[in-house]
Amino acid sequence: MSTSTERLHLTLDDQITDRYYRVPFEITPSTPSVSVQLTYDTSAGVIDLGCEGATGWRGWSGGARDRFTITGSAATPGYLPGEPEPGTWHVVLGLHKVPAAGLDVTVRISTPAVEQPETEREVPAQTRRVRGSDRNLPAPAGLRWYAGDFHAHTVHSDGSLSISELAATGVRAGLDFLAVTDHNTTSHHPHLPRVGAMQGITLLPGQEVTTARGHANAFGDIGWIDFREPAQTWVSEVARRGGVLSINHAIDGDCAWQHPLGELPAALELWHISWFRDLTSTAPWAFHQRWDPGAVILGGSDFHDRADPWTVGTPTTWVAAEDDSAEAILAGVQAGRTAISVGVSEDAVPRPLHTPVLLRVEDDVIAVAGAGTVLVDAEGRRRRITGDHERIPATWGTGRWHLQDADRRVLAIA
Repeated sequence: MSTSTERLHLTLDDQITDRYYRVPFEITPSTPSVSVQLTYDTSAGVIDLGCEGATGWRGWSGGARDRFTITGSAATPGYLPGEPEPGTWHVVLGLHKVPAAGLDVTVRISTPAVEQPETEREVPAQTRRVRGSDRNLPAPAGLRWYAGDFHAHTVHSDGSLSISELAATGVRAGLDFLAVTDHNTTSHHPHLPRVGAMQGITLLPGQEVTTARGHANAFGDIGWIDFREPAQTWVSEVARRGGVLSINHAIDGDCAWQHPLGELPAALELWHISWFRDLTSTAPWAFHQRWDPGAVILGGSDFHDRADPWTVGTPTTWVAAEDDSAEAILAGVQAGRTAISVGVSEDAVPRPLHTPVLLRVEDDVIAVAGAGTVLVDAEGRRRRITGDHERIPATWGTGRWHLQDADRRVLAIA
């Protein structure tokens, strides 16, 4: 047993020099496991926790955990299992919030590990009654509209639900697919096919690439994207690997997008749960028009916890795809075949025929269940919707279209 203790006094100068402070330690051959414990005054600051092995990234838990364990066959959620390779490793400390007086931090490293990694909770398979695709919405030939959510978290970062619990929540919400986008890690990716098959929902692999100057979701089973690299590198690397990068909650609070980009990514999380604070707000439209009016639009609930006042699928993103596999859903996004609605159903139970949806199908835009709403195009032209299945030639308007209710609240976008 070997235990080393590093006592640090981290300051604003440390944060200015490098926001990701690295504490080196050595792993000798045949070391079976390692555990790390972080201690500091959490009322005074916020230090994120991660780990880089001798040959690559091993995981991240941000501010959600103060310890982790890695063994040959298991690891704390957020970290990759596998026998520790010999060489120089680093505990990575994200200096998210450091007080003016500095912060005393203790890092304790034990080899072999002094505690076992926690086990994720499994829940029984849900009995599905109905899901979004059962609406059989009008779609281009050979395709079907599938309902999903492109932003959700588990215990692999700062969510409170296991992958199994999150999947079950998606089933109960009537979703066909759900992207699992934990922060700065891909430790959840290997579990998604099995859990999704058990629960009867497609779990799309994602990573929320997270920094103090903005977040982006990298979709696809494309490996880990290094959040410490410039954001332009995220754009090029995700595209090179065949994935999709989407800028997240671009105008929300202290995590609005600030990274400079010369080349924009393909997608934009136009409708984030934060828009539900005021669905009459025009700020998302203003950002969208100045960002890239042609960007593929996605919606995300940013779901973390059952205590949240919303569930997954708030809002709902519809993707026209050949089937509901992760590969087909991603291909639908890459082709730009997306639309967003306020939800799968008006109250997140399986009665989806009550929620308006706006869809682009070939040369038309179709408003489904939209009677009584107003159709608005990017230039502000308005048109009353009188029927529950109304087809409008795409030549009528320009740019993105949306449905408003009588109180000017956004209900659907295409």
